[in-house]
Amino acid sequence: MSEHIRIGDIAPRVHYVADGVQTEFTYPFPIFQAGDIAVLRDSVPARFGYTVDGAGRSGGGTLRFAQAPAAGTRVTILRRLPITRVTDFQSNGVLRAATLNDELDSQMASLQEVRDDVSGTLRLDLSEAPSGTVLPLRQARADKLLGFNSLGEVTVYDRSGVLAAAFPGAIPRSVEDKLAETLTARDFGAVGDGITDDGPALQAAMNAAGSAGRYLVIGEGTFRTTMPLALSGNAAGLTMRGSLLYAGPGGRAALTIGDGGAIRNATKAYKGLRVARATVSDWTDFDDVGILLRNMDACLVEVHLAEGFTVGIRTLGVERGFEDSNLFLGRIVNNCIGLDIRCQTAAGWNTSMRYHGGHFAVASALHPTLSRYGVRFSAAPGAYVAHNRHVFFGPAFELQARDRPAILGIPFLSEVSSRAVMAYGLRMEGCSPYAAHHTANAQDHVYEIAWASQGYALDVLYGPGATRVGAVLRGLHQAAAHREFTREVGSVPSLRAAAFRWTATQTGFDRLACLSSNVGGGAATLADFAFPGLESFVLTDRGVILPGGRGLGFVVDARRAREFALAVDADNPRLVVQCFDGAMNLLTSGAGQLVRASGMSLTWSESARWWQGSADMTDADLTRLQVVRLEPAVAFAIIGVARIGANYEVRAMRLCTDPAVSPPLLYGLPDLRHGSRELKAEAEWDAPLIAAGATAQLNVPLPGARPGDFVQAAFSLATSGVLFLAQVGAQDVVSVTAWNRTAAGVDLNPGTVRVRLVKS
Repeated sequence: MSEHIRIGDIAPRVHYVADGVQTEFTYPFPIFQAGDIAVLRDSVPARFGYTVDGAGRSGGGTLRFAQAPAAGTRVTILRRLPITRVTDFQSNGVLRAATLNDELDSQMASLQEVRDDVSGTLRLDLSEAPSGTVLPLRQARADKLLGFNSLGEVTVYDRSGVLAAAFPGAIPRSVEDKLAETLTARDFGAVGDGITDDGPALQAAMNAAGSAGRYLVIGEGTFRTTMPLALSGNAAGLTMRGSLLYAGPGGRAALTIGDGGAIRNATKAYKGLRVARATVSDWTDFDDVGILLRNMDACLVEVHLAEGFTVGIRTLGVERGFEDSNLFLGRIVNNCIGLDIRCQTAAGWNTSMRYHGGHFAVASALHPTLSRYGVRFSAAPGAYVAHNRHVFFGPAFELQARDRPAILGIPFLSEVSSRAVMAYGLRMEGCSPYAAHHTANAQDHVYEIAWASQGYALDVLYGPGATRVGAVLRGLHQAAAHREFTREVGSVPSLRAAAFRWTATQTGFDRLACLSSNVGGGAATLADFAFPGLESFVLTDRGVILPGGRGLGFVVDARRAREFALAVDADNPRLVVQCFDGAMNLLTSGAGQLVRASGMSLTWSESARWWQGSADMTDADLTRLQVVRLEPAVAFAIIGVARIGANYEVRAMRLCTDPAVSPPLLYGLPDLRHGSRELKAEAEWDAPLIAAGATAQLNVPLPGARPGDFVQAAFSLATSGVLFLAQVGAQDVVSVTAWNRTAAGVDLNPGTVRVRLVKS
């Protein structure tokens, strides 16, 4: 620098109010380098968006913003130096004037900053001797207000008088008013020890919250009450960190929130509600309610506990509706009805609600002869009955009724004409085998069961008063993949009707390949394993019994479809799958795990040369509904059932897949004769002259033809009185006879003889 910087007696700060246009602001104090500048915009540090000129000049310099600060912005420019030594003088070294001046200038600039900071602090006047300014000890000043005594010394006072919050525009108010902004139960004398009767104190707190429109907090602890409690809808809301223990009269609501009449209780939050009955209800009085919620609209309600009542929670539309709110449910236990969704009057609807979670449970020893429900839709006589659009997400039900046929333990009970009730991801543990019980005109209900101890053996129970089939049941437990496959690939709705005589001793079935577990060692292709008929099948009035070594399966083209769902009506069938490549050559376990099932393991049987299920497909073991997934190496497959352990009857079989694909079912083809009772063949024939009353004969090869099969023949040209007859003269051969029934000889032109054979 050409001239050494001079530190004048000037404050190291400057203030501006921006006009929205100005971008350059000067600072009159010197700095050593651009980084010594600190900038505040409305008290907020600004660390970029500007450049600094003038470092090293005694008279300061200019700060330039890239964009002009908005009009009215308070811009503060400060010098802020690091408190550190910048030089170190060496013993017996050269003491240069410039170095010494730099060090002294830096110290002087730092002292100016200290003086500037001290000027804005609370301090004694220079004319006063320093005394009495030490704060009292921590214990003495805790929970007190600081002030000054008659001598002007620091002291402490009780927290009383008028306070003003440290914010612009704050309203001065008393400490009592400040503390009363949120009311707590303990402000009114509630103890929360589980022994003291806190009912009067709690009701006083609720009355105060309602009359003043304040928010009420019930703190930690157990608050015992011998009286029912009610919180007006005028209160701003409620949070419970503790719980209510109700020891009052039966047949009443332990805690009522919201008003009746035409008052709408809207946009409120009620959190952490916990209410338990001191002694469990006898479940006879349905006005015995734990938490009663009335006339709510767009509210948020969290119920952590409702225990021991006839009705755990009741949402009630009185003269106004109960609607468009969210209820978050916790433990709803030991109640006859966990949640009662109810209407009280014709104008008090209950609709468009969302319920999240909820563990509805009953102890196994509690009232073992009485039925119980998780959720009920109900209405008082003459009240609104079209409850609609209630959505439940992930409720769990443990109702302890599975092995008690004399009682009902069902997640949902609809006694009204409810509409569009949707429950997703239900868990049913120890319930009756019904997801719902409809006793009236419920409609458009959807119940999705994610897990159930009954697996997919579930239903909806319709009472005598139910006039509509109002429910869709989706049992996903152990069957989710199976139920998604809706495109039918192959169907044999009656095995008995599909059976036909392939030969005198062999039986075949429409659309199905007959399978054997002891195919000869030379078998290598699909045609070697898909038989059109086999011996030993035993036909019954409704199906076929599979004996040892026998099976039935669908043959599919799997080059596009990879997954198939097999449905079988049979007595404990066993799943089997055979895999083939694009040339229809058998694939063995040497190619790896080529196939998997959704609910069991598949293992390779070297003797049968197929993959077979590790267990029978039964309802009791939740293995009946299986989806088969084939690896990409599998181009064709046989998917079916076989007799592995004991003989069993098969009555119907269906195969489905993803609707996105439509794979071919292979049967009745020239290279795959299985699955079709109808065979066809044709041959060219230039018949000789047939004398009057005479015949001519042609043998047409037809693989699969057996004596006794029904067969027909036709000629492609006009026959002029010549009748064509057909019969199976020998195995695999159909003899066609042309009989001239006229009184003159007939010479037919060359044509085609067509043969059709049908197995009976």
